[in-house]
Amino acid sequence: MTAPRLEADLHGLAGVIRMPERGAGPVRAILFRLLVAATALTVTVFVVYLGRDGYRDVNEDGVSLLDAFYYATVSLSTTGYGDITPASDKARLINVLLVTPLRLLFLIVLVGTTLELLTERSRQVFRIKRWRDQVRDHVVVIGYGTKGAAAVDTMLSDGADPATIVVVDSDPERLRLAGGRGLVTVSGSGTRSEALRAAGVPRAASIVVAPNRDDTAVLVTLTARELAPNATIVASVRETENVHLVRQSGADSVVVSSETAGRLLGIATATPAVVNVIEDLLTPDEGFSIAERPVEPDEVGGSPRHLTDIVLGVVRADELHRVDAPLVDALEPHDRLLYVKKVTAPPEPS
Repeated sequence: MTAPRLEADLHGLAGVIRMPERGAGPVRAILFRLLVAATALTVTVFVVYLGRDGYRDVNEDGVSLLDAFYYATVSLSTTGYGDITPASDKARLINVLLVTPLRLLFLIVLVGTTLELLTERSRQVFRIKRWRDQVRDHVVVIGYGTKGAAAVDTMLSDGADPATIVVVDSDPERLRLAGGRGLVTVSGSGTRSEALRAAGVPRAASIVVAPNRDDTAVLVTLTARELAPNATIVASVRETENVHLVRQSGADSVVVSSETAGRLLGIATATPAVVNVIEDLLTPDEGFSIAERPVEPDEVGGSPRHLTDIVLGVVRADELHRVDAPLVDALEPHDRLLYVKKVTAPPEPS
C-alpha cells in the first residue's frame, strides 16, 4: 500500500476508531485557557487603572475603569488604536515589564487553543497509526450492552489493562461510556469485516461476542472466525437452540444468558442462599470469585483435593477436568487450577 493511500485510510479511520482521552477533555482544556485569558485581562485592567494618572486619553478627561478595560482589551489583542497611551515613564516601564508579557500570554492562550482544535484530528490519526502498529494479543468486545459491559468489568477487575481491550459498537452513547473507561472504541457493526479489521481482530487473542440478538451473534462469530482463525471466541446467546449454530460458526465457548438466568430463578425459589453464593462468585469486586492459576512447584504430584485453596477443576492440555477425576489426581507441572479466591474490596478514598 502506497504512503498516500495509507494516509488516506488513516484519516478515514479517525472517524471510526476513537482513542481514549488522556488527561483533561477538550471542553475542560478550553475552559481553562479562557480562565487564563480572563485572568490576564483582569490583571491588566487592575494595573492600568491603578496607574491611570500615567496614561493619556485623547479626550483629556482622565482614564476611568471603563477606559482601563478598553485599553487592556485593545492592548492584549494587539489592536492598539492609540487613543489611550502610557505617557509617564512609570506607566511605560510597567507596560514593558508587565503588560507586554500579559499580552504575549493572552496571544499564546488564544493561538494555542486554535491550533489544538485544528490539530486534534491529526493527533488522532497519529495515535491510531501508532496503536495499529503496536496492538497485539488484545481482547475485542463486540457489543457493549449489558453483557459486553459486564464482561469488561470482569476483565478490568481481574487486572486487565484497559489499553488491551477494544470495544466495537454502533451506539454512540455506548462508545462514549466505553471511551470514558479508557478503552479504545470502534464505531461500526460487528457483522462487517471492515469494523472488525479496524479493531485489530486478525491479531486479537480473544474475542467476546455479546450482541442483543442470536442471529447477529451467529453472523458476528462467522466474520470474526474468518478474520482470526486462531483467536479464542466466546459468544453469548439468549436461547439454547442457537448454541450449536454459534459453535458451528466458530465459537470456542457459548454462554446461554436466558437459560442461565432461568436456572438461577428456579434455584432461588427453593434455596435462595445458593443463588447468593453463585452471585458472589460471579461478582469480581469483593467476596469470593473463581480464578485460574498455574500449579506451584511444591504442589506437583499432589492431589488437587488436598490443597489449601478450594479447587473446582484442573486444566490439562487445554482440557478441563473435574477435581475428582482420576486423571488429575496427581498434578503435573503444566496444569492450571480453577479455584475459589478471596477478593478484597479496595479501600475507600479518604
